[in-house]
Amino acid sequence: MRHPSRGHRRHSLAGQLFLMQAIVVAVVVTGGAGLASVKAERGTGDSARHQVIAVAAGIADAPTTAAAVTGADPSRVLQPYADQVQRDTGVDFVTIMRPDGIRYTHPNPAMIGKRFLGNTGRALAGHTFTETYTGTLGPSVRVVTPVFGSRHQVVALVSVGITVRTISAQVRAQVLVLVAVALIALAVGGVGTYLANARLRRHTHGMSTAELSRMYEYHDAILHTVREGLLLLSPDHRIVLANDGARELFRLPADVEGRHVAGLGLPEALTAALSGDVPCVDEIHLTRDRVVVVNKSAVTSGTRDLGSVVTLRDHTELQALSGELDSVRGFAESLRSQTHEAANRLHTVVSLIELGRTDEAVEFATAELEIAQRFTDQLMEAVAEPVLAALLLGKAAQANERGVELVVTPDTQVDDDAIPDGLEARDLVTILGNLVDNAIDAAADGEGRPPRVFVTVRADAGALVLRVADTGRGVESDAVRNVFRRGWSTKPGARPSGRGLGLALVAQAAARHGGRVDVDRDVGAVFTVTLPLHEEVNA
Repeated sequence: MRHPSRGHRRHSLAGQLFLMQAIVVAVVVTGGAGLASVKAERGTGDSARHQVIAVAAGIADAPTTAAAVTGADPSRVLQPYADQVQRDTGVDFVTIMRPDGIRYTHPNPAMIGKRFLGNTGRALAGHTFTETYTGTLGPSVRVVTPVFGSRHQVVALVSVGITVRTISAQVRAQVLVLVAVALIALAVGGVGTYLANARLRRHTHGMSTAELSRMYEYHDAILHTVREGLLLLSPDHRIVLANDGARELFRLPADVEGRHVAGLGLPEALTAALSGDVPCVDEIHLTRDRVVVVNKSAVTSGTRDLGSVVTLRDHTELQALSGELDSVRGFAESLRSQTHEAANRLHTVVSLIELGRTDEAVEFATAELEIAQRFTDQLMEAVAEPVLAALLLGKAAQANERGVELVVTPDTQVDDDAIPDGLEARDLVTILGNLVDNAIDAAADGEGRPPRVFVTVRADAGALVLRVADTGRGVESDAVRNVFRRGWSTKPGARPSGRGLGLALVAQAAARHGGRVDVDRDVGAVFTVTLPLHEEVNA
């Protein structure tokens, strides 16, 4: 995928998220600070009103206040008292006055004896009230409350207030604190957002949303269109991803992601290859009905182990064609050998005729023809399946070249009805061809016994029975359970993955058609394959 240059590429996903998150954090913090400021201002005003009401009520209810206003010199008693209350409570002024508004006290002594600036009507009627009024100290929030005498008559008035300037100073102090907290919150949120997005940028490799979307679409299309199987395994050998090809080859369930390869029900050798740490290069493995070529390699990023990538190729058809090719090659070699032998016999016949011994020439020629024709006639009469007959004729010639006699037993009889449903000719070639090849090898390597291979093919009790025996050394009893495992072989070979495949293919083909393979011992090894003639249909 070609990436655009830095000058023209769009902002990365991490950058876009950082910008969005920074804006959200800024808006939230600014809005919260604004609301907190309004609430602080309103709360400070309410607090000021409650404060002046409480102070005024305390002064009005004090017995000394009512006693002083009826004395000879109220200002001399009340002015120090008012100054002390003002200092103790933090209010801006405490004014005690006569009912007609003449002041007894004031923060500015020059104002004592002058008329109070403000409303007093409601207080003279015996009620306490608050107002915002501009007096000698400027705009203020004040309260006016009556002082009652012994007969519950209004003998004086008390006014306590806090200037708007003082309230504003308190609000500014709270707002500055809120702004400082907001800036700290914004800084912390910005740093946290940057760190989170820096990590996201590393994981997305600085790609934009369009690039990520395009990459996903391409990768998803590739995974679903390639015919080869693909598995991504985690470092602990769990399935991270399986494409359609891998699911089909291994018959994987829909919820396979996250499962360990050991729990997929695959053959032991294949499970060991997938869960091992050793790379695989073109290893051939068998499933229940497939021949699969497996390649596995580790994936790392720097020093991190990301797991492994496994590619799978279906080798089933190719393996079947390879078996047929081997059979054709055997036929060709047999024809070449027979051509050579026919040439030798022809030279012998010609020489006998040149020597004038025509009767001996005829007898020699017809004897050779009768032997070959007798075997061919016997085989064609017993075996109606042409591919099977051709296979046995070719294997007989191949065995003869190696000094092994291939014997088709008299009880061999295969009619058209003796071929199981769904059994293709290539499956017959796979099963019988591999069994006969192994038997020829075993008989040729036998110890002192006449090298022979006995083949029996017949229908018996609703099944096709293929029996191949040899005069070799046989299969040891402790090796019987491993004989059909891929890789098991008694023959040396340079490539372990290429050996021990024939009997595994036989077992696979038999199982695919509902049959079984039995191993026994007579003179040498005896392999019997039983295939049901008709497929069972489950109700």
